[in-house]
Amino acid sequence: MPRLPFEVQSRLPAVGTTIFTRMSRLAQECGAINLSQGFPDFEADPELFARVQHWMRAGANQYAPMAGMPQLREAIATKLQALYGAAYDAETEITVTAGATQALFTAVAALVHPGDEVIVFEPVYDSYIPAIELQGGMVRRARLQAPDYRPDWAEVAALISPRTRMIMINTPHNPSGAVWSAADMAQLAALVRGTDIIIVSDEVYEHIVFDGASHESVARYPALAERSLVVSSFGKTYHVTGWKVGYLCAPAALMAEFRKVHQFNVFTVNTPVQLALADFMANPAHHLELAAFYQQKRDQFRAALAATRFELLPCAGTYFQTVRYGAISDASDTAFVEWLTREVGVAAIPLSAFFTDGRDEGVIRFCFAKRPETLQAACERLERFC
Repeated sequence: MPRLPFEVQSRLPAVGTTIFTRMSRLAQECGAINLSQGFPDFEADPELFARVQHWMRAGANQYAPMAGMPQLREAIATKLQALYGAAYDAETEITVTAGATQALFTAVAALVHPGDEVIVFEPVYDSYIPAIELQGGMVRRARLQAPDYRPDWAEVAALISPRTRMIMINTPHNPSGAVWSAADMAQLAALVRGTDIIIVSDEVYEHIVFDGASHESVARYPALAERSLVVSSFGKTYHVTGWKVGYLCAPAALMAEFRKVHQFNVFTVNTPVQLALADFMANPAHHLELAAFYQQKRDQFRAALAATRFELLPCAGTYFQTVRYGAISDASDTAFVEWLTREVGVAAIPLSAFFTDGRDEGVIRFCFAKRPETLQAACERLERFC
């Protein structure tokens, strides 16, 4: 193995292997049921696979246009109009991306300059802050508080300064499962009115909102849509996280800047998969029925956990359930999930991983995007030990 003859000066010196990778690896080593990383353990609709095979055999195996296949961008535009009354131009205002993470990174890279301030909400998904710091941006953190993880709009207002370039939001929220309301959107719109602040709205769980509530996309609100880049994920919606296909919609002027970076860090996305997704989207039931599908899993999981000493926190959306474990252990959340994985045989994620300073509130996150038998087996283990 060659040895590097000099020392590398890291641009992300504090970043190591993500907690998701570490916990999934530990689960595999211990033979634990993996409720840590957010991916389903069941397959997508066979119809979707059949459409991919169709387009591969039909010869659609070369580069797609940089912005994405026109058929898919038109299908996305149709969905946005139907769900949110939002009219996005498929040619100039929608781009297909290599998953949501690439869309988020590219949005920051295209629009954040050195010294710009970007407001994020902690607990925060782990890709946001590295993207900001790589561009020389300054992170400003608003704190979402357990148990309901609602934004404190007075705190957000106090964080805004003349240097604020962007606010990154995430609803439904990973890791907490909180869902922003219409009142939250009105507060956000009031705060940015008359400014040049850009909103990046991570809405990858847009179709997983429970108990009859609706997803309040920024696309619903003209005062927000006019300054927002909205990100979503086919992987989350259609149970194909490994395909890494998402999309971003934005006003044409913002999209033009986004595409300047997109064309050089990805250029384009898998052609036959795009065409298959366009075909699959012709039936809106595939996304309209997703909330009921996951609500059944949420309710099964919560009912089983009620037999344990975990304190269930609210779960209004996503496929994540957060719990307090103080009645079981006084260990740190990281130590507790390691014990849970090694000794109980169920892997989870500590919420301290979503705080830059490692803030430990004694809360962990389970993923319930699993088959009924997986959830049952996990809950049986948890009931025995917890």
